[in-house]
Amino acid sequence: MPNFYTDTPSLRLHLRHPLMRRIVELKERDFRDKDTYDYAPVDFEDAMDNYERVLEIVGEISGDIIEPNSESVDHEGPTLADGHVTYASGTIENLDAVQKAGLMGIAMPRRFGGLNFPIVPYMMAADIVSRADAGFENLWGLQDCAETLYEFGNEDQFQRYIPRVCAGETMSMDLTEPDAGSDLQSVMLKATFDEAENCWRLNGVKRFITNGDSDIHLVLARSEEGTKDGRGLSMFIYDKRNGGVTVRRIENKMGIKGSPTCELVYRNAKAELCGERRFGLIKYVMALMNSARLGITAQAVGLCEAAYREGYKYALERQQFGKAIINFPAVYEMVAMLRARTDASRTLLYETCRFVDIYKAFDDISRERKLTPEERKEQKQYSKLADAYTPLGKLLGTEYANQNTYDAIQIHGGSGFMKDYKCERLYRDARITNIYEGTSQLQVVAAIRHVTTGTYLSQLRGYEAIEYKPELGDLKQSLTAMTDAYEKMVALAIEPKDGEYLDFVARRLVESAACCVMGYLLLRDADADAAYRRSAEIYIRFVESEVAKHLDFISRISPDHLQYYKPE
Repeated sequence: MPNFYTDTPSLRLHLRHPLMRRIVELKERDFRDKDTYDYAPVDFEDAMDNYERVLEIVGEISGDIIEPNSESVDHEGPTLADGHVTYASGTIENLDAVQKAGLMGIAMPRRFGGLNFPIVPYMMAADIVSRADAGFENLWGLQDCAETLYEFGNEDQFQRYIPRVCAGETMSMDLTEPDAGSDLQSVMLKATFDEAENCWRLNGVKRFITNGDSDIHLVLARSEEGTKDGRGLSMFIYDKRNGGVTVRRIENKMGIKGSPTCELVYRNAKAELCGERRFGLIKYVMALMNSARLGITAQAVGLCEAAYREGYKYALERQQFGKAIINFPAVYEMVAMLRARTDASRTLLYETCRFVDIYKAFDDISRERKLTPEERKEQKQYSKLADAYTPLGKLLGTEYANQNTYDAIQIHGGSGFMKDYKCERLYRDARITNIYEGTSQLQVVAAIRHVTTGTYLSQLRGYEAIEYKPELGDLKQSLTAMTDAYEKMVALAIEPKDGEYLDFVARRLVESAACCVMGYLLLRDADADAAYRRSAEIYIRFVESEVAKHLDFISRISPDHLQYYKPE
């Protein structure tokens, strides 16, 4: 099988982005680990070589083990006996491979047994694994729960739990309940303090928990008696070794079948507080969800890549009317759009990852010393950009994954509807991506304030100010016009000063911002490497019409028209 890293040149393009030098500088702290750990880099190029070597290992395991196991895992799935989960045999083989390769705890500090990777190469690994099997990425990728534990726990908890994750144990985040899905303020799993045992006890039910029978759980529970909102919720750590939690059932899902989605019953389960009481939802879970949303975006990009490759391969091989179907305009347009959407999603993902890397590095540095005013300013800038770009990527990246897998089936025709072809599974796996860890509609809610406060417009004007190669002038001109149209539709939406109307048109505003941002990022990629000119041309021409359509709609719809959309 091909190596899933080396056969995807765009990964190396993003890994070698100029901002990586700043990221490595902050992450490695003058390469101070080189005298303590023999695998720590000694300089910037050594760090980059380390990332590439590990990504090649991820690519090899993904191509040789995870992808070949994906179909059997989809058919076999996990099983439940005596309140606990057994993974499919292929999943067990996959976990064994990544554990032996030292790929667990990839972003954790070296002192806990991790690799101290920045978010950029970590999400590249997630991108690669997702292309091989999106369901397995849900198991491997949940190690990002360790990042939340590292961000908000204490040193004793770091020492007891993080080395276990780095050694190969799995994690889960136990948030949703039968009556609390997206509305996490309604969580009612009860946490009570046991004075005799000096611990907390958890009682209640959690539902739709990915990898719910994991070794270490982060649990959102109600610690403040008599409360009913988010201010009464705290975060807890539950260790499977202590018992008290059983799996009542594994959900029978449409896709990502290798990843057990569980209903859990907590019966006086022993737990410990993570961070401070009452901050479980308003601080810790929000941070956890942002990390998870970045991971789902990487999962969506991997699915986009897999769908493109399946569609392209079939279009080359399938003969109709005496020639390969890729020679028909109706088909080659679809294939070209598969590639363009994949490249657009990927470039936005790694732009976001770079923003996250810088602000998180400063967060970590602030534990050791006080940040300078200049550092605090830089941290604030990148934190704001990460907050703005994360919902854009989750929104459009997952929607594009759904469209790409849909189109891959369409290219296959009737064959694509059969389980004999991989695209049928990809379609089922992709469908959840724009639902879990915050639906597309919730991503719009998260992003709209960056529309109204001008965050996106400021970024677009910044991209516009960059000098690009002369041959890209027409594309830049198109993007400038698109940005002008976006600015106009924002003004139209804000002018009535009607909150309900703004909510009504919010998705069109956010999607337009995302289209413009991805267009500029692809233009920048094409400026760096001519190989991305095709995707830039195709994508920008496509989203020109999308932005124009949204502007036309907002121009024609006033607050008075909302009455026709409301339920009778």
